[in-house]
Amino acid sequence: MGQEVIRKAASEDLASAAELAALLWPEAGKEELEQEFRDLLEDGGCALFLASEGGRDIGFAQCQLRHDYVEGTDSSPVGYLEGIYVREDSRRRGTARALLRRCEDWAARLGCREFASDCELENGESLACPLKNGFREANRIICFTKPLEQPKEKY
Repeated sequence: MGQEVIRKAASEDLASAAELAALLWPEAGKEELEQEFRDLLEDGGCALFLASEGGRDIGFAQCQLRHDYVEGTDSSPVGYLEGIYVREDSRRRGTARALLRRCEDWAARLGCREFASDCELENGESLACPLKNGFREANRIICFTKPLEQPKEKY
């Protein structure tokens, strides 16, 4: 094992960040994620951090500023952890915690007083990580959706 390094991703790191993100969000393609990250980084309200060890990227975190209401918060903007992933063979060594701390520091430097995230109810591992790192559960919700009948006449 080499020395672990956490760095803020630059445009030349987007392919590696997208590769890791595709492991977290397999329904999204690597190319789609790379373009999404490129767009987000250009607007300045997002940051990507990569963890590397021995020249190999082993984890990533994506955070953003959210100006809309964030469940359980009372300030704006709120730093928001959109996703975090560490390769399975590199887990349980504090990498996720180090990535999270970099995201929190980024948000605080941009004036955020609060930091938030979410996870799916059935994802126990994703629930455990924030709770071990100082987050408190703010709420549980069930989301609903239904298809709309398409009108015969357009407005």
